[in-house]
Amino acid sequence: MRDFRDRSKRKLLSDMNITPMVDVMFSLLVVFMVTAPLLTTGIPLDLPKGDGKAIAGEEKTINISVDKKGYAYIGTDKVSSSELINKVNAIMKENPSADIIISGDNVTPYGVVIELMGKLRLAGYTRIGLRTDSTKLLQKEGNKSSKKKK
Repeated sequence: MRDFRDRSKRKLLSDMNITPMVDVMFSLLVVFMVTAPLLTTGIPLDLPKGDGKAIAGEEKTINISVDKKGYAYIGTDKVSSSELINKVNAIMKENPSADIIISGDNVTPYGVVIELMGKLRLAGYTRIGLRTDSTKLLQKEGNKSSKKKK
């Protein structure tokens, strides 16, 4: 039979082992770091260079992309110019405070993007912006300034 007097001699361990929790948190961190870059929606574009400020509230925007051939996309869905306004109207009914951001490929003819902006303005939308890639411009300016110093 067991002796119950030994119980009083043992100390109670009141510390919580957080090692499993830290392991789970690191695993989640790695998963989110790997998947976050993959969550960008749209088609791959070579954006023109610009030095504009980034627009806050990315989740409140309608992203319209124009590829090299001049085809328009909302997200990854290709839309014709006739159905583009109808789709934007449907999205704006859900979120009337959304901004419209147009991403035109670097080699897309300027007139195609301006024509798209004109159609959106005629439909009554005034909060329209153009997306550019300012990191390329900053890299080029950095290279020019380092060459001048030499």
